[in-house]
Amino acid sequence: MSLQKQILTMAMKAKLSTLWMFYLLNTIFRDIHEFIEPGFIEKVMTGTFNGVQITENLLLIGGFVAEVPISMVLLSRLLPYGPNRWANIIAAVITLAFEINNGTTDLDDTFHMVIEMTALSFIIWSAWRWRNPSSKRHAVVQEASS
Repeated sequence: MSLQKQILTMAMKAKLSTLWMFYLLNTIFRDIHEFIEPGFIEKVMTGTFNGVQITENLLLIGGFVAEVPISMVLLSRLLPYGPNRWANIIAAVITLAFEINNGTTDLDDTFHMVIEMTALSFIIWSAWRWRNPSSKRHAVVQEASS
């Protein structure tokens, strides 16, 4: 692989990894922000939140959902082109589905959710448009645009 192709691959991997970090930081801040909402801790301590019983299985599912974007920060950097592209698309679609299903109850949640959904959409769009840097067609397009 030529140096130019390696740089293109590294640039896209860095972009995707950075978008996952951006998504995660927004999600973490959104969650921390909920803790200061009056009555939040008391609701959680009852073992039921918004009418849903907090169980080990629910916490395991939550852990899985949280681990997907955390893993993608690393996998976006390590996986080769093909698996990387599809892993980003699939992980972002799964995360976006949970984001939509999670819903929102107030303005600050809506604000963060819109930003998070935008980041996930940009991950999908970027990975979808990512072309194999080792293909001849891609090299011709790159040379023509230079």
